[in-house]
Amino acid sequence: MPARRPIKNPHAEAEQFRRRAALGFAVVLLSLVGLAAWYFKLQVLEHADYATQSEANRIRPRPVVPARGMIYDRHGRLLAENLPAFRLEVTPDKAGDLDRLLEELGALIPLGEDEIEHFRKQRAGARGFHPITLKMRLSDEEMAAFAVNRWRFPGVEMEPYLTRHYPHGDLFTHVIGYVGRIDEQDLEQLGQGGNALTHIGKTGVERAYEELLRGKVGYERVETNVQGRALRTLGRVPAVPGSDLHLSIDAQLQAATVAAFGELEGTAVAMDPRTGEILAMVSLPSYDANLFVNGISHADYRALMDSPSRPQFNRAVLGGVAPGSTLKPFLALAGLDSGVRKPEDRTLSTGMFYLPGNSRGWGDSHRGGHGWTDARRSIADSVNTYYYQLALDMGITRIDAYLGRYGFGRPSGIDLAGEIGGILPSPEWKLKQRNERWYPGDTVNISIGQGDWKVTPLQLVRATGALADDGRLHRPHLVQARRDRFDAPWIPLPQPDPELISERPDNLQVVREGMEMTVHGPGGTARAMSVGAPYRMAGKTGTAQVVSRRGTAAVNPRSLPLHLRHRALFIGYAPAEDPQIAVAVAVEGGGYGGSTAAPIARAIFDAWLLGKLPEGLESIDAPVPDCAPDPTNCRAPAPAQGTAPAPAVAGESRR
Repeated sequence: MPARRPIKNPHAEAEQFRRRAALGFAVVLLSLVGLAAWYFKLQVLEHADYATQSEANRIRPRPVVPARGMIYDRHGRLLAENLPAFRLEVTPDKAGDLDRLLEELGALIPLGEDEIEHFRKQRAGARGFHPITLKMRLSDEEMAAFAVNRWRFPGVEMEPYLTRHYPHGDLFTHVIGYVGRIDEQDLEQLGQGGNALTHIGKTGVERAYEELLRGKVGYERVETNVQGRALRTLGRVPAVPGSDLHLSIDAQLQAATVAAFGELEGTAVAMDPRTGEILAMVSLPSYDANLFVNGISHADYRALMDSPSRPQFNRAVLGGVAPGSTLKPFLALAGLDSGVRKPEDRTLSTGMFYLPGNSRGWGDSHRGGHGWTDARRSIADSVNTYYYQLALDMGITRIDAYLGRYGFGRPSGIDLAGEIGGILPSPEWKLKQRNERWYPGDTVNISIGQGDWKVTPLQLVRATGALADDGRLHRPHLVQARRDRFDAPWIPLPQPDPELISERPDNLQVVREGMEMTVHGPGGTARAMSVGAPYRMAGKTGTAQVVSRRGTAAVNPRSLPLHLRHRALFIGYAPAEDPQIAVAVAVEGGGYGGSTAAPIARAIFDAWLLGKLPEGLESIDAPVPDCAPDPTNCRAPAPAQGTAPAPAVAGESRR
């Protein structure tokens, strides 16, 4: 019997349909309510946030890097300037395959291995939307080639900027220093806003006055299209240019000092003893600071590092040497001021000096001795025995106290970073450094500037200036004044009051007379430098030993290889009756101060007091040759075009 089909229930089906329809309607209604709530959240509650994001997509803030301040010498000659240039920047997020980009771009514009390596290193630590410099300082040909093919390289742009340039090359490298590309350590120090900068002062005045020279970064609001191209500028917070600096350095005297050294290596510092202004500061050999501005190549850097002469080493600030006999005027003053000696007190020099019960002797500068010697003659003839006995009579504690007062054993305070304080020998220093006690023989050694001494030429010239300026110890400085705009007046930078090293003008006069006899006296160790001079000088020669004596035998420095020869030293000032310039000269491998260092000092004096330049040196203000095709290779005339000579500021010395 066939199965019976179920009978339909229209009411049940209708009820089921209504329930499903109601459920569906509820779902649709909830969805609409949720959508409406979401739209309300977007359009009302979060309108400001999304409007800001939309505006940020349309308007991009772009940093405006300020022009770096210029640097001038004391007469307005331009020493550091800014030149317009273009660099190549890559935005990784827009550039696509970077390896392919570098390959194709390298076929169009030469890219060095150093540039590619630096780019990859910067890319590893930067965000993709942040532009990274690929090549600095494009040539005219490279700019033209890229402009024609720009469409092939999305995310690559030519950006204008001002690059630092040093017109005098290596002449002022150890004074002005240089700027270099910012690294990670620099960014940490700069903090927020540092990403806008590409260069920062690395050495010299550029580093010491970085904040003044750098200025303040500004910003502009740029409207862009969907491709990110700039359409117009909507607003701007202007950048504040860096301040210009007016140095006390004289470019002509600097060039004359370098020429006076010839092929010799060493350092010289010239200072106005009345103010502490540094007139010239030379460390030889030097190097071209322009090499570092946009990134030095591995080859050039290796050549500098491998040079046994260490051209990057600033001998004037970092180079500590034993002062040798240049210490004698200061120890003589200490003996007089302490009351241990009177000017007329005499010491017998027989050629050798012995401590009681000691068979090892200390020789005098003349093997046969100098006979009876007073304070003045001890300086002029450089009589060691006078100082051997004086040091023993004073004692090391009293010596340290007086010589520390003269500026030894501490930085001079010059406005350059990294200056060392040298070594003022003492029992405490020897015990700490060598775990050894102090012996009377140590006192004898340090009395003539040997032993554990270490002084810088800056300390020597500062102390010499104090002798010349009636005992006033000035802080040496390079920067005289600043100005915040081109048309603004120069503002002198304040300097601390000088320290007084002696309250006895009569004792200072005794020392000055002894130094004048050194140059003009019949037995003076520097009498050869006075020949033909129309003015009188005062000075002291010195020899700093690099190798020790064997027993009591003296070593003839000329018999040694150059790198083992003694350093030749000279300190002095001129004119003797009205000092206007003080100098300290140290010649590496020079042998004797009187024959090597003193003639250099005489050339410096002549250049400053008489305007007489070393033979073969042309005036630095002479017209320069045609600068075409590359103006960066030409030295700027002085004063710079469009720049009035820097006016005299408070404390500027007369010539």
